[in-house]
Amino acid sequence: MQTIGLIGGMSWHSTASYYRIVNETVAARLGGHASARITLQSLDFAEVRACQLAGDWDRAAALLTDAARACVAGGADVVAICTNLMHKVAPQVEAGIDVPLVHIADAVAGLAAPQGWDRLGILGARWVMEETFYADRLGRHGITALSPDAADRDLVDRVIFDELTQGRVEDASRRAYVEVIERLAARGAQAVVLACTEIGLLVSPADSPLPLIDSADAHARALAEVALSPAFA
Repeated sequence: MQTIGLIGGMSWHSTASYYRIVNETVAARLGGHASARITLQSLDFAEVRACQLAGDWDRAAALLTDAARACVAGGADVVAICTNLMHKVAPQVEAGIDVPLVHIADAVAGLAAPQGWDRLGILGARWVMEETFYADRLGRHGITALSPDAADRDLVDRVIFDELTQGRVEDASRRAYVEVIERLAARGAQAVVLACTEIGLLVSPADSPLPLIDSADAHARALAEVALSPAFA
């Protein structure tokens, strides 16, 4: 088994889910007392958030690259950024290490393709919905990303940072998200990507009028499979 390096803390709530899902996947595959080999660098989200708000993406990239290198120094054979938004700096992080980086959008596409879904609604932080780094990565797999309209993007982003990343889960926000998903469905979305690793704490498949791809779940399971793959070893 290979060692997985997790760059987490953005926020810690979803990083805890990564740890659980990776270990559950390994245990299900190997049985017995098996668990994953993991090295974790948990960043101070307040510092990362300050970089986001200031638009200091060079500083953010440096923080994550240092964390990735620490994972590798701790024995990681593969590294992952446990957040969708910070894949904005994934190219810089990947360039700074000599082991593979498993991209979260590739994991999402890996679940969409077998279903024949090529038009996916995207719910995430403002930068994920408005910039091209995430949509372009999905586009490599033949997937078109549909972002909500401006008012809905404001709502989705506000709930993420004012509530979910601070551990608050509000019923009113769940209802508002479901309405956003309904509007994406009306525009032709076949499924919706929860492209913030905290949204799965708020919206479940039972709530949604469309199928959901929980990016945190998809990414964590993909990491476990990569680490267990003989081809990777």
